Amino acid sequence: MATKKVSDIDASKGDFGHDELASAVGDFCDRWNIGVSHLASDGAEVTDRLNRCVANYEAAEQHIQLTNEGVLRSSTGSDPGAS
Repeated sequence: MATKKVSDIDASKGDFGHDELASAVGDFCDRWNIGVSHLASDGAEVTDRLNRCVANYEAAEQHIQLTNEGVLRSSTGSDPGAS
């Protein structure tokens, strides 16, 4: 979507053979291009937010793992229930 604009499918008014039809197609393509642009930027925002969620989950998981590491060890060594 970033490399090919919807307006690129629009043709010159002479290609349509009818000025009103050419104007309608041109207006449609302009609006469609704006909509596609909004969808692409919204998709990028969703991707960014999901990536931040993944990073937060990974950080929380690592914190929990490190916190529980001491709980799973006995005072004399490794976890007696691990074997």
